Amino acid sequence: MVLLTWIAEVADEPLVLEPADRRVEWETNTWSLGAADEDRISLSVAAVVAAFERTAAAIRQRILDLGFPGVATFYVWHDEQAGQLRCSTGSVPPDSLPFSGTYVASDDLAPVVEGFLANSEPGSIVWSDLDDVQSVSTKTGTDPETMPFGVWVASVGASR
Repeated sequence: MVLLTWIAEVADEPLVLEPADRRVEWETNTWSLGAADEDRISLSVAAVVAAFERTAAAIRQRILDLGFPGVATFYVWHDEQAGQLRCSTGSVPPDSLPFSGTYVASDDLAPVVEGFLANSEPGSIVWSDLDDVQSVSTKTGTDPETMPFGVWVASVGASR
């Protein structure tokens, strides 16, 4: 159950809220969490979700204690290419997270965790799951679109 310990430790790691320097926020506040096969098999979605909810609550309290007056969001996503759950805190609302790709913000963490725990070969993509870019473009007459990925968001700032 190492993953649950790592999730809990995120709440005590360095935290920077610097709206004028999002890069520093991202570098300081972003964490990558993996899991051994044993954890993936033995952990329940509910246990992982509860661990992240406790972490979000602890971060919310830290931000209140710091007296930060603005908006802040704690968020979690499944990085399928890396085979990891990632989480971060930023002084941004849920609709302005620092992703270059398209994402869908949600208050339901279960689908993100389910995808992570069900991935029996983290960091690998099965050939049959890949589309040939040229055939997709030919069939649709357009460039292939990237599927949006799910991101769980929790408001942790004083302003919501």
